[in-house]
Amino acid sequence: MKLSDGVEQAIHCVALLSGLAPDGAVSAAALAGFHGVSPSYLLKHLQALSSAGILEAVPGPRGGYRLARRPEDITLLDIVLGVEGREPAFRCHEIRRRGPNPPGEHLLKAPCGIAAAMLRAERVYRDELRRVSIADILSGLAQSDDGTIAARGCAFLALHERRAGHSAGRKGVS
Repeated sequence: MKLSDGVEQAIHCVALLSGLAPDGAVSAAALAGFHGVSPSYLLKHLQALSSAGILEAVPGPRGGYRLARRPEDITLLDIVLGVEGREPAFRCHEIRRRGPNPPGEHLLKAPCGIAAAMLRAERVYRDELRRVSIADILSGLAQSDDGTIAARGCAFLALHERRAGHSAGRKGVS
């Protein structure tokens, strides 16, 4: 299974946005610059996360993106599904029914063993992603970071956080 680059970008952006003040926001362009990725490609994924209720899009000149939920309430599965969609990675197209000599209908009533195995694996994969929140990711980072990553995030947010009627913020991670 291969996930798009947008999933990695989205997870990093959500983690970084967790350091904003409640009224803060960061522009898509600033997030793209921080991560060294295409602004138009990232914007597409930020909009998808906003549609999924993970991010809030803040309009206006002091606008941008911020979390719509607490980091504890955002799982890796939420982000993956927000970016990639809710469809399973494996989609059975019943190719066993095609070709010059398909098996009889009586053998095709039960789901294909391949499809069943792939869907079981998908459930395990999704269950694991459902168990890990952004707060868990940040907690793991705090345990392994010597302060360099947190300082980098704080410096970025200090420069780029937009707050309604305020100057730049100070919190930040990732």
